[in-house]
Amino acid sequence: MRTKFLQWMMAAILVCGASVFTSCSDDKDNDSDKLSEKIIGKWMQTEVMGRPLPTNEKLVYTFVSDTKAYISISVNSNPEMASQWNDRAEADVTISGNEMFLTSKRSENMTVAENFNITDITDSELIATREVTITIDGNVLSTNPHDLRLTKVTADYRTAIVGTWEGHVTSEQGSAFDDGEDHKWEYKNDGNFVYYVQDEGGNWIANPGQTLSEYFVDGTVLCTRWVNGGIENREWWEIASIKDGVMKWTALRQKEDGSTYVATFEMKK
Repeated sequence: MRTKFLQWMMAAILVCGASVFTSCSDDKDNDSDKLSEKIIGKWMQTEVMGRPLPTNEKLVYTFVSDTKAYISISVNSNPEMASQWNDRAEADVTISGNEMFLTSKRSENMTVAENFNITDITDSELIATREVTITIDGNVLSTNPHDLRLTKVTADYRTAIVGTWEGHVTSEQGSAFDDGEDHKWEYKNDGNFVYYVQDEGGNWIANPGQTLSEYFVDGTVLCTRWVNGGIENREWWEIASIKDGVMKWTALRQKEDGSTYVATFEMKK
């Protein structure tokens, strides 16, 4: 049990950021009367402790009212560690002054409570300090305050992605799964997808080795996971645009040495 809890702790630190407190902003907007109105909409976490987040660490909050929100997140830092796969997990919201509290059930044995102290909010950006308390099987983990930045998301490609797409990476580096060749996916309405490979005759066939193929889109974030040969893999992209039958992806990726690069992908319907 202790080993499992330590694994969850490591995953929590990855998602929640570093544990050293830093002031977020000197330009505060403490108009609490307007916070309940300003928070409505979709927000993507883009920065923690001054560090731009790689695409695979981003999560999306959708506030449908000042008492209800939904959280989308995919975390799988290591197959041996704890993971999360939440497509719009429901969260209860409470707002008091410039503080906001979110509580969500991420799995049968995991509850996450988030306390935001909002220092600035505009029509496009939210800056806050956040403390997170995670309860897993009765064990409690709390993080120290950490500053973060959320960006308002106006596009939502959840419906537009449905269909069959073929394309390839358009940057020097894409992801661990790119080989420079054309790839083909069929995204279905039910959250499943079909990945196609070419046989010896050049015909596209459903990948016979895949036993799980799931995806979700929330705003511009696309999260996928699949099982092939008994091993679960995940990949994360941000949808830059879907227009005139062309879909473009982008992703900020981090190398093992800590440096980052931007990957791009383009495909046609």
